[in-house]
Amino acid sequence: MKLVIFGMGYSAQALVEEMRPFASGTVIGTTRSAAKAESLKALGVEPRVFPGADMRAELESATHVLITAGPEDGADPVLKHLRPIFEELADRFQWVGYLSTTGVYGDHKGAWVDESAPLTPATRRGRARVTTEGEWKALARDHGLALHIFRLPGIYGPGRGPFEKVRNGTARRIIKEGQVFSRIHVEDIAQALLASMAQPRPGAIYNICDNDPAPPEDVLTYAAELLGVDLPPAVRFEEAEMTPMARSFYAESKKVDNGLMKRELGVKLRYPTYRAGLDALFAAELSKG
Repeated sequence: MKLVIFGMGYSAQALVEEMRPFASGTVIGTTRSAAKAESLKALGVEPRVFPGADMRAELESATHVLITAGPEDGADPVLKHLRPIFEELADRFQWVGYLSTTGVYGDHKGAWVDESAPLTPATRRGRARVTTEGEWKALARDHGLALHIFRLPGIYGPGRGPFEKVRNGTARRIIKEGQVFSRIHVEDIAQALLASMAQPRPGAIYNICDNDPAPPEDVLTYAAELLGVDLPPAVRFEEAEMTPMARSFYAESKKVDNGLMKRELGVKLRYPTYRAGLDALFAAELSKG
């Protein structure tokens, strides 16, 4: 396998770690920063600075491609710079993955949604993702690209959990009646991607999330219980001071169904609930002293 990853962020690094024990081959990963490019070498990743690098030679020899970079100013950065190369080389790839967001579904007032749900995003970010998904789908349709789309909810994992904010007193339980979010541990994203690579189905779209959509205040409550500290203060949504971006997350409420991922890819979640995920993160913190 030769995997090219556009956007060596949190999820991509987890995928590289997941591949390490049993996969051989080359991983080339892009970043915008020359300083970060150097740090990627420690992960066994051949770094490229993008935009900047031409990427033609890398893509000509790639078997698999993963795009994790999100839209910038409403435009997909990979297609913006490399669309002609992807059109030319589309039918050479065994598997191409695009990491999207469950934000494309918009608000469903707490109801369940699966991959067949209409795309009615309530935020500008969600609308940009719908547009980008459409552009990749069109490229796949017109040029034979082996495209797989993965829709992700809120991502957590090592170094990205609620404990620090709960400990230092900056966490708040924002209370909005009927609000519910889905989540996914970063390791479960990685194993789902590898499962798809092992059994490609071009055109597939998968929701990658756990089994336990829950109100955000429940997660903070459980984190506080694990830490043995007072609960973060409860604040009504209407009265909470929040950034526009933070507030926009509360414009959408839905429970995301992961049945297709489990049935078709055979994924057995390591962290099927937020409790299981937080238990593991807390245990890891304790083991480090």
